[in-house]
Amino acid sequence: MAPDFDSLQREIQYQFRDTGLLRQALTHPSVAHEQGRLVQHNQRLEFLGDSVLGVVLTRELYEKFPEVSEGPLTKARAQMINRRTLAEQARQIALQNYLILSRGEEANLGRSRASALADAFEALIGAVFLDGGFEEARGFVLRSFHRAFGELTAIPTLDNPKGELQEILQAKSPDAPSYEVVHASGPDHDRDFECVVWHEGIALGRGLGKSKKAAESEAAIAALKKLRG
Repeated sequence: MAPDFDSLQREIQYQFRDTGLLRQALTHPSVAHEQGRLVQHNQRLEFLGDSVLGVVLTRELYEKFPEVSEGPLTKARAQMINRRTLAEQARQIALQNYLILSRGEEANLGRSRASALADAFEALIGAVFLDGGFEEARGFVLRSFHRAFGELTAIPTLDNPKGELQEILQAKSPDAPSYEVVHASGPDHDRDFECVVWHEGIALGRGLGKSKKAAESEAAIAALKKLRG
């Protein structure tokens, strides 16, 4: 059954003039590989959406934090557009339900893979930009990121999340946090790792990354957000 694009458009609060762009944004490259013929997929739109996303968030950070220097601004932007954050943005609008995948990718649990979700989210931004222009794309980005970062009254930081978490926890307990890889998926050249950080038997946060180290850092960031609640 074909995806219900009407429900997705209601969710993102944008109505496409050209729904072909929307379909392309949701079409995984595996479809073209499997069918063995020219099929438009989302890699080019992802490339475009990545640039639009960077401009929108750079402008927001630049305008909201006039006293902050380039270094912290760059780190804040990196946190906002990392793969874990983008995959979570995709899940917030249930984008996994609309992905158009090859049979092989579907069987390989590609619908839940962070890389596929993050890529589709960026491609969706690119599609909105082409269909409606920069202001429509900017509106979509800001609505989406408001859920994760609110009004951006404090600048996100990526300095040393694991060290920062350990310092906070060991101020109250002699036990250090521990990290566990709970899931790994994808081929060897494109692995996705999911990690949980534990402290005194309690799971404090989960993170996704293209390496175990990256997943641990993302889990620490999630735990810090929870602790600062």
